[in-house]
Amino acid sequence: MSTPATSTKVETLRLAHSPDSDDAFMFYALATGKVRLPNIKFTHVLKDIESLNQAAHQEVYDVTALSFFGYAFVADKYVLLDCGASFGEGYGPIVVSSHPIKKNDLAGRKIAVPGTLTTSYLTLKLFEPNVEIVTMPFDKILDAVQAKEVEAGLLIHEGQLLYSEIGLHRVVDLGQWWHETTGLPLPLGANAIRRSLGPEIGQQVARIIRESVSYALDHREPALAYALQFARDMDPQLADKFVGMYVNRWTLDYGEEGRRAVRELFSRGAAAGLVPKSYQLEFLAGTAA
Repeated sequence: MSTPATSTKVETLRLAHSPDSDDAFMFYALATGKVRLPNIKFTHVLKDIESLNQAAHQEVYDVTALSFFGYAFVADKYVLLDCGASFGEGYGPIVVSSHPIKKNDLAGRKIAVPGTLTTSYLTLKLFEPNVEIVTMPFDKILDAVQAKEVEAGLLIHEGQLLYSEIGLHRVVDLGQWWHETTGLPLPLGANAIRRSLGPEIGQQVARIIRESVSYALDHREPALAYALQFARDMDPQLADKFVGMYVNRWTLDYGEEGRRAVRELFSRGAAAGLVPKSYQLEFLAGTAA
């Protein structure tokens, strides 16, 4: 009599991240099957970061990229993974204008921002609370500033490297300001997993994301070639620079300094009345292979 084949249940997890070259680089190995997690299949969903911040309130995705500021409002639903984060080490979101403005002269001005749950927005409000906010898609902000629809714009993603090419002026680099103020890197984006999936799956996912990041860093040329299709016509050399800014040693592991930076960001946000005072921070470490 034949023995029935053992059935192995495969769980499908929806993994969401932004359609940008740095995230594409980070998830290259996972998306192309270079690294795999037994019994777990990932469906990749690409959405802009503010959409992911909003979707996290309804737990739309099992694993999701989101802004650290956005995480403060869904910490009861998601736990932070200890890898896959983006930090600005002396650089970060940039406020630009069509004409020179002093960084201490932003109060009362109309500024376009890529979303009110982004860390860039939180950092701007910590720098200058008294600004008038206009929310628009991140990829429309450069044009809005150039057309003088707003007095200034808050740039994330590759706009941080492109604004000078169209004649815009830097008002302040908020990552640089943060570093000068705190001595710490600026935590920008993170990866998190639904708490309801449990710690065992969470640890496995943390491990495979770290492996994906590590693989990309070790195989930079093919990973960058893959990421270029998400680079919105950026020059390859510029795309390489952008990826290097946000996928690096901090992405592999926050380390104690990175964790301290996140705690400092949340503490200052709570003191300013922007982050819920009941916020909780928990970092889920990946299991060994």
